[in-house]
Amino acid sequence: MKLSNEQKYRLLEQAEPNELKRLYELVEKSHWRQSYHIQPPIGLLNDPNGFTYYQGEYHLFYQWFPLGTDHGMKYWYHTKSRDLAEWEDVGIGITPGGRYDSHGAYSGSGIVKDELLYLMYTGNTRDQDWVRHPFQNMAIMDTSGGITKREMPVIDAVPHGYTDHFRDPKVWEQEGRYWCVIGAQRTDHTGCTVLYSSEDLMEWSFEGEISTRLDPFGYMWECPDYFELDGQGVLLFSPQGIEPQGAYYSNIYQSGYVVGAPLQLDTRSFAHGDFQELDRGFDFYAQQTTVAPDGRRILVGWMGLPEIDYPTDEHGWAHCLTLPRELTLREGKLIQRPARELERLRQEHHHAQVELRDECVSFTGFEGSSYELLCQFDTMDGDRFGIEFRIGTDEKTVLTYDRKLRQVVLDRSRSGKPVAVEYGEQRSCSLEADQIRFHLFVDTSSVEIFVNDGEEVFTSRIFPETDSTGIRFFAEGGTASCEADWWKL
Repeated sequence: MKLSNEQKYRLLEQAEPNELKRLYELVEKSHWRQSYHIQPPIGLLNDPNGFTYYQGEYHLFYQWFPLGTDHGMKYWYHTKSRDLAEWEDVGIGITPGGRYDSHGAYSGSGIVKDELLYLMYTGNTRDQDWVRHPFQNMAIMDTSGGITKREMPVIDAVPHGYTDHFRDPKVWEQEGRYWCVIGAQRTDHTGCTVLYSSEDLMEWSFEGEISTRLDPFGYMWECPDYFELDGQGVLLFSPQGIEPQGAYYSNIYQSGYVVGAPLQLDTRSFAHGDFQELDRGFDFYAQQTTVAPDGRRILVGWMGLPEIDYPTDEHGWAHCLTLPRELTLREGKLIQRPARELERLRQEHHHAQVELRDECVSFTGFEGSSYELLCQFDTMDGDRFGIEFRIGTDEKTVLTYDRKLRQVVLDRSRSGKPVAVEYGEQRSCSLEADQIRFHLFVDTSSVEIFVNDGEEVFTSRIFPETDSTGIRFFAEGGTASCEADWWKL
């Protein structure tokens, strides 16, 4: 049931008697709760925010609407981890409701300065005519974990030439100054990213728009993130309004990046290559990165999409975050690998090896609803081969490599409760390879697939029944050697 604005834009203390109790009871009965992914205690989760390493721990916040699964009054919910593998719920990080975030604490980022964690975010407000007025605000977390919102915005107006779709500041330090990119919409309803600079994180100067080759490219760019990797500049963002092109841009909204020479901060010129999608799956959006103490660039995304109904909506909760991923560059392409720390989640282990000859086989011990699966196919002459998982009486999710078409295909047409079928039930990408390595992280209601050590990634929610736990390996139209490892997580 869709909520009215009055129902959605309520603070927690405005909840009706027993409303929270009923929500917790409803969520507790859900058989699709995840076992090792970050998920909301109740209500709706969306964008990851404020992802920062501070005081020996990773701090990761997310957008949280506690009073249902529609988008409404957003809080920042706080989680933390020492190892990127096991996360601890801290509780509410930023509470909206002030003059400059009266209708939500929207997305933003974090940066450490003078032993404090500065959290810059978009304050969402609405006037009596329901017209949006965004502000860029600052909250500061001290070494004890206490968070205090700064009373006044640090950016109090939208520059001329842009609409009120102006949000999601991502901050970094470079050349002795602080910089931030903000997602924006021009008054001609095209998307872009703008640049600000500051000496102290409190007083910001509008530098102008980042010049790219993508003009026009959708009607709004959300969640921008700029960083440099191996001497190259990388701009991540989530454009809205991109039309499908074959196997590309199949979701309602997209997430991707461009790579080029480092951004020229003085001229805002960014010479880059083509836009590339970050993820080939059904459910990935609003990514954010941080830097680990050892210099690795780590990415987390929202495993979900706006304006899509999900089966857990009826259970009082929606969405989760992806696992952390290590980013590297290879020939202008971002390679995404699961953070190495995730190996700490491994428990029971099984190994198997077989020569598949136009058949479908299962291995002893390979089953379940929450596990890691690593499978390599070699010396293949079959037309197609791959993995069927979360198999039940009438359910299965199928991951295939089509050797003739040179394509990886993920099919969730029989994965259980359907999701957004109007956008298709298959996702695919081209892949030229003589050896195929599938690395799956399967959780109760999701799968993250890393193909050939992160050359391609498929992230998707799936909603099978609890007894759909089988795994099979197959080859069609010939042979393929298969070696697999399974770990319970």
